[in-house]
Amino acid sequence: MELHSAGEDAMMLYLGEETSPEVSARVQAAVSALEEALGDDLVDLVPSYASLLIIYDPMTTDHLSVAHRVKQALAFLRSVSASEGRSVVLPVYYAPEAGEDLENLAARAGLSTDDVIALHSGEEYRVYAIGFAPGFAYLGQVDERIAAPRLATPRQKVPRGAVAIADRQTAVYPAVSPGGWNLIGRCPVRMFDPDARPTMPVTVGDRVRFEPISRDRFLAMGGEL
Repeated sequence: MELHSAGEDAMMLYLGEETSPEVSARVQAAVSALEEALGDDLVDLVPSYASLLIIYDPMTTDHLSVAHRVKQALAFLRSVSASEGRSVVLPVYYAPEAGEDLENLAARAGLSTDDVIALHSGEEYRVYAIGFAPGFAYLGQVDERIAAPRLATPRQKVPRGAVAIADRQTAVYPAVSPGGWNLIGRCPVRMFDPDARPTMPVTVGDRVRFEPISRDRFLAMGGEL
């Protein structure tokens, strides 16, 4: 673990050198530990794949105090288990009408669309980071047989709920937005709702599985095509 200054009111904590379930679990455990250790001096914690941005109140504490408390709080983290974090199931309607790139991705991989669906829904994914837009959770890792590069030309409009793959990551688009990931299905669950508590169904460190559902079930759950 490495701790570096990131400005007059922030520090960057690095908890590993590569993306992995174990490092992600360590990041999430660090969030919980530092919330308690820093208390009212803490302004925000921003977790990512293998790092954690710590923003503190420079009016109530200083760099040396924060660094000391961070190091004390994180002394135990090396033994954190990758199995920690909530288990979340997200329903997905996999079909060409819901995922424009499903057939092309299957053809490129030399697989049937059923194979792609089975491989995608058969994995458990770790939430490594949330970014790009509120509720956009970067999940990994996708089976290498269905990993696919980003589109050469991004779409100007990707629908809310679109389930997509880029390289060995997968995600659900939380809102209508531009995007260059390969679309393979659609999820009826809202990934970000500012009026809900919590506002997102997943957080960094959670473990996600996708459950195939029928078209009728998708529409009954509020999905839109």
